[in-house]
Amino acid sequence: MKQAIQKPFSVKLFFIMIFCVLGIWRIQIAHPTDTLSIEDKREIFKNTISTIAERYIGMPLRLGNNLEISGGLDNSHLFYQIYKMAARQAGLRSIGYMPMKELLKMTVAVQPNELKNGDLIVLNDSHAAMIYRVEKQDKFCMIYASEKRQQVISFNNQNVVFEVYWLENLKGYFRMTEDIFLLQN
Repeated sequence: MKQAIQKPFSVKLFFIMIFCVLGIWRIQIAHPTDTLSIEDKREIFKNTISTIAERYIGMPLRLGNNLEISGGLDNSHLFYQIYKMAARQAGLRSIGYMPMKELLKMTVAVQPNELKNGDLIVLNDSHAAMIYRVEKQDKFCMIYASEKRQQVISFNNQNVVFEVYWLENLKGYFRMTEDIFLLQN
């Protein structure tokens, strides 16, 4: 009888070990970015910006609020959400939410012919839009939370509004510094 009691226990132990091994294997598969270099992760980050940004088009504008609290976003929260989600998918993490004024301090100027997904176009009054998809060197799409339309909108640089408003008030094009994104723990 002792032998019969020990066999089910060892069978249980065997299955527990199998489930543990499968669980560890599943965790490793769930995070394929763990083995990539930081350069590869930054490339994944840039490539996922477009898909993530498009999810927010049409979202209501809520000044000074974030999505989890109010169901809407202002510009700084919009950019934070996009950066945070793209960083997470790439196996990076962003350093956290910053108001627009602080966010802009974490940028470097770039030339129009160097634009990449995630770069910002900033106006003289510090209003900004995120360039979320660079289609060609001379064509890109932007996203921002519009006070006039009270929602997150998208448009491209071949739009008349871009030429008569954005270019006329342009401060420059900027990219987040690489140290704003860290390796995930």
